[in-house]
Amino acid sequence: MSTTVQQWLDMPREQLDDLYRRAEPGAIPNGDTRGTPIVTGSPLARAYAHFARLFAWQGKVFDMFAEDGSAGVLVNKVTPLSLSFVVAKVYRAPSWMDDRETIVIDYSSTSFFFRAVRDEIREVEPGVYLGKVWLGKTRILDFALEYKA
Repeated sequence: MSTTVQQWLDMPREQLDDLYRRAEPGAIPNGDTRGTPIVTGSPLARAYAHFARLFAWQGKVFDMFAEDGSAGVLVNKVTPLSLSFVVAKVYRAPSWMDDRETIVIDYSSTSFFFRAVRDEIREVEPGVYLGKVWLGKTRILDFALEYKA
């Protein structure tokens, strides 16, 4: 886990939101990323992140098929075996947080169980993305993705 992501685990949600609002979308990753769930407002945030990465969610694998890298699909890596599960469409669109461009991870037409979920990511520093998870129009979680090209 990068130093940046470790720092995010200690930040309150408002500070993470400010960081996200200041960031640009950046390039959409194309390949494997390492994920870290961020539970804000808890002294156990690091423990939650470590436990979730070991047993639940390890990140996402992007497959950008548009020639210009503007659209594609991804799968989430889940379980201790990093099995590929839960497909989503990936594209650029306005953020539900601030109506500025973001990278959207959309499960609405690809997953029955997760169709109400939408993720958004922006590249805060090269290869490090801050993400927001929405359930319907309610934001429920933050996460980090680390990508090495």
